Amino acid sequence: MRQLLSMLEERLEEPTSRALATAVSRAVAEGALAPGTKLPPIRTVATELALSPTTVSAAWGLLARSGIVATDGRRGTTVLDSRSPDGRRYRQALEKPAALARDLSTGVPDESLLPTLTGVISSLDRAGSPSSYLEDPVLPELAALLRADWPYAPERHSVVDGAMDALDLVTRALLRFGDRVVVEHPCFPPLLDLLEALSVEVVGVPVDEEGLDPEGLADALRAPVVAVFLQPRAQNPTGVTMSPERARALADLLADTRTLVIEDDSVHGLSPSPALSLGTWLPDRTIHIRSYSKSHGPDLRLAALSGPDDLLRAVDARRHLGQGWSSRLLQRILVALLTDERAVAQVTDARTEYLRRRQAVVDELAAREVVVGGAEGMNIWVPVLDEAAAIVRLASQGIGVSAGAPYAVLPTTGDHIRVTVGLVAEGHAELADEIARAAHTTAWGARAR
Repeated sequence: MRQLLSMLEERLEEPTSRALATAVSRAVAEGALAPGTKLPPIRTVATELALSPTTVSAAWGLLARSGIVATDGRRGTTVLDSRSPDGRRYRQALEKPAALARDLSTGVPDESLLPTLTGVISSLDRAGSPSSYLEDPVLPELAALLRADWPYAPERHSVVDGAMDALDLVTRALLRFGDRVVVEHPCFPPLLDLLEALSVEVVGVPVDEEGLDPEGLADALRAPVVAVFLQPRAQNPTGVTMSPERARALADLLADTRTLVIEDDSVHGLSPSPALSLGTWLPDRTIHIRSYSKSHGPDLRLAALSGPDDLLRAVDARRHLGQGWSSRLLQRILVALLTDERAVAQVTDARTEYLRRRQAVVDELAAREVVVGGAEGMNIWVPVLDEAAAIVRLASQGIGVSAGAPYAVLPTTGDHIRVTVGLVAEGHAELADEIARAAHTTAWGARAR
């Protein structure tokens, strides 16, 4: 402790809270204070550095708001890993042995199934300008469309730059160091990377064919849980859509808690299932996120979210420190796409086509004794005997798939790969042949069973 205090004293240029915060920041940046280091109690620092406890407390507050330390009551103040998140799981999920002719690892929509902008762009005469940088983040015309088509009646809507932007803003605004959160197992890797960067405790609960397992959630709730993260439809990677009965059961379990529900519905417009949200029963604690990337184009960079007024105001306040708002020009394009008859018909056709492509591959795999669960979405979650062997074997045939391990939260119950079959317009039997051979391969070089 004496060495740590001497290190801070060397870097302290004046007896102010800002100078002390700067000294700690400099020590962290230089590697002298490693992530996980416990800082001495406020009174100890004050005594040793001849500062008032108020000054030290204010410095710790500045550092906490900057994400450099986390304060946790009697457990003290801890230095965080303030480096940028490295997206380790996400990169691992998308790694491929080489450039491949057919990349089915990405999870992106088929560009040919996106609605065309013909007529939409020509109807927009200018970009426009906000009257204030603090005005409502949602274009009024878009807000009206959202209210008419939302799965429950929330207090407030906002618009951000895609689902991951929404998750990033929500988690950074509402979660703190050491908070316990529940996620689905398997889970979308970027969300796990994001939560890991925030140093929260992640608790995995399995997903079955109706959604998050109620017994697993009940076990997790034996200790305080700050938030539960759900994908109500076409869960990524499994393709499971939550049943209304399961949603109600989960809401009942959460009713007597203070746990937040954060929902990511990334397939709106492309799902044949009605929109579903625990906000129907828990509107005061539910944040529901709807992305338009899959249905209308990833480059629109738009997602809508809803929630109680106090929570979304916290999210909006954090956003004003960064990008401020989502382009109203892009919002106007989205409004046009949501109301243009031709665009609406194109999205409807895309929904039918994605279902056809998925079901065609699933049926062909079943005929080859490879059973795939889930009901919808662009991806399938394929059980394999050896994940690494399956990936390499498919790569040898020019096919790229996503590794299953980065999606795992709990100890694995078997190897899997994720395949984006939404990109496969034809040749489903041939693709199923290759996937089945890979699924039955026990080691690279071994014969398929």
